[in-house]
Amino acid sequence: MSSAAPRHPEDSRLAPLRTPGFRLLMGFRILTILSYQGVAVTVGWHVYELTRDPWMLGLVGLAEVLPYFCVAPFAGHLVDVLPRRRLGAFAAACLAITPLLLMAIAAGWWTAGGTFAIYAAIALTGCVRAFLGPVYNALFGRVLPRAQFVRGASLGSIVFQAGLVTGPTIGGFLVGWAGKPVAYAVAAVFAACAALAMLRMQVEEPAPAATRTPVLSSIAEGARFVFGHQVLLAALALDMFAVMFGGAISLAPAFIQEILHYGPEGLGILRAAPALGAVAMGVWLARRPLDRNAGRILLLAVVGFGLCMIGFGLSTAFWLSACFLLLSGVCDGVSVVARSTIMQLATPDHMRGRVSSINGLFVGSSNEIGAFYAGSMARLLGLVPAVVLGGCVTVGVAAVTAWRAPKLRRLHFHELVAGR
Repeated sequence: MSSAAPRHPEDSRLAPLRTPGFRLLMGFRILTILSYQGVAVTVGWHVYELTRDPWMLGLVGLAEVLPYFCVAPFAGHLVDVLPRRRLGAFAAACLAITPLLLMAIAAGWWTAGGTFAIYAAIALTGCVRAFLGPVYNALFGRVLPRAQFVRGASLGSIVFQAGLVTGPTIGGFLVGWAGKPVAYAVAAVFAACAALAMLRMQVEEPAPAATRTPVLSSIAEGARFVFGHQVLLAALALDMFAVMFGGAISLAPAFIQEILHYGPEGLGILRAAPALGAVAMGVWLARRPLDRNAGRILLLAVVGFGLCMIGFGLSTAFWLSACFLLLSGVCDGVSVVARSTIMQLATPDHMRGRVSSINGLFVGSSNEIGAFYAGSMARLLGLVPAVVLGGCVTVGVAAVTAWRAPKLRRLHFHELVAGR
């Protein structure tokens, strides 16, 4: 009588979680996300409450992305040459400063500057967030063996999206029940806990280079790598334009008050709905990782995301709108896991910080640029036409990428795992 062969530990779906360093890295990730997502939903309500202008909501994104753009290239270089763990702890500690400043403004302890003071505090978050992604991605490659990267990326996506679910939900409910100062204070606590998680991590840092490349040359080297890799470049560009033009969620405060007629609790639900869908997809992909036809699946997911944005823009019922955002998160979950896996498998360890910074410039900043674009188009065309147009452009971007990037369209992940 034969028995089934024992499963190798690395074949387990949860094998990465057996590594203490990976668990602490996931803790760092979710706590930083809880912090800045809680701030995002609270400051969105705060600004719209003061101004009643969707364009001013767009300026929140612009206030974050401009300093992000300025700092990100240098952040990637620093992550590649300095101790990554200490840099991550310092960045998380600095992340706590923004909600503390906003708490002082909301409580009336700081009255100078008006709305400008809010934008200035958000600009600090933009500078700090430029370090969070590169630190996470650089340490990811140190705490896991290469064979676990695909499952690790799926679990990382679950944690990321779980933070996107709970962060806005906590923020929205705290604003409604306890007020804005309390919501900001809780966000500061999350950031401080993230710094502690990073300090507890034990990880082997790469040895410092005998000779350091000049900063600008180092940044240029990372850029040449990305722009010379068709699959990586296409995946980043696809995600960037999809998020930029499909960023309807940035207009959620205006939709809640002008079309759907809900309070701050409803805003928390709408902000959490896409992430809830992405968590469900992340769980599915952790059980059944992408491999064959991963590129085609990625392209179809972006098309589905654009169609969901069109549906959200046309909906006038709160729960139907939430369902469209939930489905958009399912599609986005595929995109996040695919892009993260491509970046981890395609990038040499000594360039992870710089490549991650470029990824942040492509994708991370597109959320804020998309918020500014959406706010501007909403003022020009109206809320509904702006969102529907963005969804149509997203579908078009996926079609153009499929045409112009045949290597992405034909991508199978086992080829990247093998180093091909």
